[in-house]
Amino acid sequence: MLNHTNYNRDLLAFAQELVRVESISGQEKQIAHLIAAKMKSLSFDDVIIDPLGSVLGRIGSGDHSLLFESHSDTVRVNDSARWQYPPFSGTISEGCLWGRGSVDMKSAIAASIFAAVSARDAGYLEDKTVYVSCSVFEEDCDGEGINAMLEDGLLKPEFAVICEPSSNRIVSGHKGKAQIILRTHGRSAHGSAPEKGLNAVYEMAEIIQRVEQTNNGLEPISGRKGSLVLSRISSQAVSLNAVPDMCEIYLDRRTVPGETIDKIEAEMQAMIAGKNAQWEVDTVKRTAWTGAPITYRPLHQAWQTSIDHPLTQSCLRAFNAVFTQDPLPLSFWDFSTNAVGLIKHGIPCIGFGPGDPKQAHMRDERCPIDQIEGAFLFYRELIREF
Repeated sequence: MLNHTNYNRDLLAFAQELVRVESISGQEKQIAHLIAAKMKSLSFDDVIIDPLGSVLGRIGSGDHSLLFESHSDTVRVNDSARWQYPPFSGTISEGCLWGRGSVDMKSAIAASIFAAVSARDAGYLEDKTVYVSCSVFEEDCDGEGINAMLEDGLLKPEFAVICEPSSNRIVSGHKGKAQIILRTHGRSAHGSAPEKGLNAVYEMAEIIQRVEQTNNGLEPISGRKGSLVLSRISSQAVSLNAVPDMCEIYLDRRTVPGETIDKIEAEMQAMIAGKNAQWEVDTVKRTAWTGAPITYRPLHQAWQTSIDHPLTQSCLRAFNAVFTQDPLPLSFWDFSTNAVGLIKHGIPCIGFGPGDPKQAHMRDERCPIDQIEGAFLFYRELIREF
């Protein structure tokens, strides 16, 4: 059983241990085995590593089920010499846990694992099942890790908490995302006789103007506004002495609740109207550390769970039991998370996690210790309340 007297020490020690393991996307094997071993040592009822290499732990076997979802992968560190503390040291200083993944999102992994055990030991699991998942490849493929568990029938919880950083505020939803490749086509010709060709870059020029116009014309919905960004441009020619016969741009479209996939499709069709062009949603292919293939299409609608939903109400009660500040207004993430894999299966989600989201992916990433402990208490209380 968890030593309640020293739970802060045990929780923080495990969070440090997680940060000390480098676990960039596709290389999560070591951390997966570390997490699974910790769950087993804390007497989870069931612990598995699935075919993609994600970890799933279960405590309890009641009819009502709640999932705490985190991802175990992080982005790379390319500037370690410039960090205040080494990025994989797990240093505790100035009231924070420092290191890559401390915010995004290894502190939440530790807090959710220990909260499930503490809730069990406190007798909060009557007629309840608590799952803790630690999925792979979130940084490149939002939702695919948890989607694989759901499609494989490993779990189907009633509700889910996405433990991404929120500075310990309740998050009701997040923006949707579409990553789109748009190409124009031309005809190659020698650079000395451009009139014999059709320059695909020139064909793209007006489309680029339409991208900016479309972004500027997006209307706010309930106070939130989507965005459209051209993030990459390239062209193809047989040589530097030739007219390009293909030009490609990459578009990042972020949506808010009320904007549909049909709306995105209509925008793209208007973008290429009258041009020798086509567009498609990107297809991202990756290989998990287990060797299993992952195919991801980044096209997700925004989602939001209402304040009247039973899950939100349980969260509000748990928040009021743990913290003194007002839980309202609820927060809303600008970024995408693994929630998309759950929403796809009709599972209501709420977000809550320790750490400032703006610290994610940054140099000197660090998570306040009091927020790690606060998240632990909130998760434990939520298990009692739901």
